[in-house]
Amino acid sequence: KVAKEYGAKDLQRICAKIAGDEGRHEKAYQSFCTEILKRDPDGLLMEFGDMMRGQIVMPAELMTDGKDAQLYENFSAVAQRLGVYTAIDYAEIIQHLVDHWKLGELTGLSPEAEKEQEYICRLPTRYKKLAERSMNKKKGEEVELQSFSWIFDRKA
Repeated sequence: KVAKEYGAKDLQRICAKIAGDEGRHEKAYQSFCTEILKRDPDGLLMEFGDMMRGQIVMPAELMTDGKDAQLYENFSAVAQRLGVYTAIDYAEIIQHLVDHWKLGELTGLSPEAEKEQEYICRLPTRYKKLAERSMNKKKGEEVELQSFSWIFDRKA
């Protein structure tokens, strides 16, 4: 959307391809998990809860330009500031999955799985509150522009 607003047609085309690929990944994972829920709801909840308690590594964390040791952190901060991908988006994705799989409506679970169900169903609200708190703290802060080698060291 941002690329389109600024008339960056090549970037817009690249982003559209990536978005399409991400959409296909989402559909695949939703299908896999829907089938797992039919066969082993306790197992899915236990694994999902464990995954959410752990550190989810984003593939972009591995990007490098050979210059900036904090490249991912800087890139992530700019993306968040511009509204490309925010912590609120992340909370909304989790809420979408909870709703899509109707996790809050599952019954007949083991006590351990019920505990995970409660944890997972509360996560979106928790993450959204944390994100809003963080965004409110940053409102008064001065924005530090970051330069990126792949855009000829222009600052964003």
